[in-house]
Amino acid sequence: MDPLVRAAVGAQQFLFRTTGFALSALGGAYVVWWARRGEMDAYAYGVFALLGATLVHRLVRRLRRLNPVEIARLDLELFCHLVVGAYAVVLNTPGRIDGPYYAVIYLVMMFAAAFARPAAAIGTVVFAIGMSTAIGHFAFGRAPGDLWPRAVMLAMFAVLNMIVFRAEISRVRRLSKSRIEGEIQKMKDAARSYRLLGAPSSAVESRARPSLRDAEERVLQSGVEEIHQAIQFALDLLRRSLGLRTAVLLRLMDASGRMRIEEISTDEDAVDPGPYRAQDGIFAAALTRGETVSVSGRAASRHVPYYAGSPKVTAVCVAPLTESGHSHGLLVVDRDGEPFGENEEALLAEATRFIHRAIQNERVFVQLERAKIEQGKLYRAADVLAAATTEAQVIEAGVSSAREFASFDFAVVTLFDRTTGEHEICAASGTGADAIVGQRFRHNSGLVSMVVANRHPLPYRGDYDSERQVVFTRRLSPPPMPSLLVLPLLVHDKALGTLVLGSERRSAFGEAVRPTLEVLASHMAVSLANARMLKRLEELATTDGLTSLLNKRALMQIGMQKLRSAERFEKPLSLLICDIDHFKKVNDTYGHDVGDVVIRGLGKILKRNKRDTDVVGRFGGEEFVVVCEETDDQGAILLAERIRTELEATTFRPESHALKVTCSIGVATVPGAGRDWETSFKAADEALYVSKRSGRNRTTVWSTSMRGCAA
Repeated sequence: MDPLVRAAVGAQQFLFRTTGFALSALGGAYVVWWARRGEMDAYAYGVFALLGATLVHRLVRRLRRLNPVEIARLDLELFCHLVVGAYAVVLNTPGRIDGPYYAVIYLVMMFAAAFARPAAAIGTVVFAIGMSTAIGHFAFGRAPGDLWPRAVMLAMFAVLNMIVFRAEISRVRRLSKSRIEGEIQKMKDAARSYRLLGAPSSAVESRARPSLRDAEERVLQSGVEEIHQAIQFALDLLRRSLGLRTAVLLRLMDASGRMRIEEISTDEDAVDPGPYRAQDGIFAAALTRGETVSVSGRAASRHVPYYAGSPKVTAVCVAPLTESGHSHGLLVVDRDGEPFGENEEALLAEATRFIHRAIQNERVFVQLERAKIEQGKLYRAADVLAAATTEAQVIEAGVSSAREFASFDFAVVTLFDRTTGEHEICAASGTGADAIVGQRFRHNSGLVSMVVANRHPLPYRGDYDSERQVVFTRRLSPPPMPSLLVLPLLVHDKALGTLVLGSERRSAFGEAVRPTLEVLASHMAVSLANARMLKRLEELATTDGLTSLLNKRALMQIGMQKLRSAERFEKPLSLLICDIDHFKKVNDTYGHDVGDVVIRGLGKILKRNKRDTDVVGRFGGEEFVVVCEETDDQGAILLAERIRTELEATTFRPESHALKVTCSIGVATVPGAGRDWETSFKAADEALYVSKRSGRNRTTVWSTSMRGCAA
């Protein structure tokens, strides 16, 4: 039945995918037939209305976000429809296919080459050539040799358009990408000069985290724009209040002493963008002294290198922009007029302090925004971890959340068993991950063991040397990489295990990202502890403490589910009830501790003999129940006899005693013995009663003659 269903589904999908092209082919055939007849009929309007409707439908679907394969198919259907419509228009114009309006076909080819996927464009060209050949041969009786030049021209036109259009589109995309990257880099350079952005390594780190990149760039761009507006406002205000020709803020570019214009307010049209030397003239004096310096007279014009021409300047004043005792920029003003007085120099110094405060304010704002973004990520990660209820789910959620904060190529989660003193690699991703999952190793002097013992991340700064440092063991190690960080999974100052992250980039786990990963590891550890506690609670609620089998409540719940499934799919199901013979005598003679040994022994025998799909539980006292799916009377008897004979052959040796016991088993099979749990269990119990009354140490299958005998 399954192959037939798959074949039917495949045929349905094939018809769905080829319907559009089939309509184009039928429409093209109709246009050829119509061209041969030489006149339209009433059916033409219906055919073209159908093609128009499907064309609009495919155009609407094409505008949606689809996968590439579906887009290519829709492009082919859409442009083949347009080819059919174009030939219908051409055949209704003077001259028909030999007239001047045949250029409409070339127009469709041009659009197909420009906007359709390459495979769809080629398919459209082939379809158009086929229609042109069919119309010329069947409608106008031309020989195939007379038609190939037009076909070659159509193909060449489409191919040339495809090459030219796609090359131009690619060029425009590259240019746009280059401009955007240039603007972003310019913004980051400005942010770095204002110390809104950390060292270049932090920028690399930020670029390596795609999930944070957009938010980071928006925050930086907002900060840079606010600083530029504040500086521009200060410069404009100075220029208008002091009658200046130009007010400009220069910033040091690097340690070599080059300076560039950061902001400028001027009446001049021609300004030299720089860079300028900071080691000469009034610039060097202001930077060296760390105080305002002014020059007046004819020599003043030599101290303003930012003019492209030779403007008349008679007074120049320079105030250093200082921070923590170091000058990192200059505020320069000039005018053609009186020298700058003390009050004006003081005003200029106050302007530098205003600029400095504006920059500091934006630094604080950017830091707050970054913290907000990181906290938002942490909150979402905490929600995901809190929703995980198993260790596997917690590990998967923790590693996925870590990718939101750092870029890494290798990840491992280890768990530490304090009772055995062993570490287990329970999950891994990256190169060589499959070979190490499930591996166990003793507590040693490796990084993982040291992190568990000391409860602190290692190695220092995340720099990893595979030649000198051991992560797990010497024979069990991650692939060589420059960056690696081992984080402890701590709960109440107790390490459950470690989260190991590795990266092919250097300095991937710097100060900007390590504290956040430590917080994430703490959340992960708490979720692991909760998952373990939940698992333990589930075990206590569903498992018998003495035998580790299902308890009565869990057994009945699962048994009812299997009964309903057997009834739904009309499959047999058997219940076995096992009871230890003369168990009260064992307890009275040897004590309850020996009785517990016997009960545990029967539980182990049941576990060994059951199938993976069978369910075994301790129903109470010395009574056990086995639920066997898709098992009839004969299969149940075979299983029961294996259990009975193995128990009979087992000798229990608690302390100095040697003890043998037997068991009696009752078997009931549904639907013959009943269709619900109560009825079928009662039937198995009646069969067990017959086994007991018949001499014990035997298996009995329920039959209708036993109904009511247990009562």
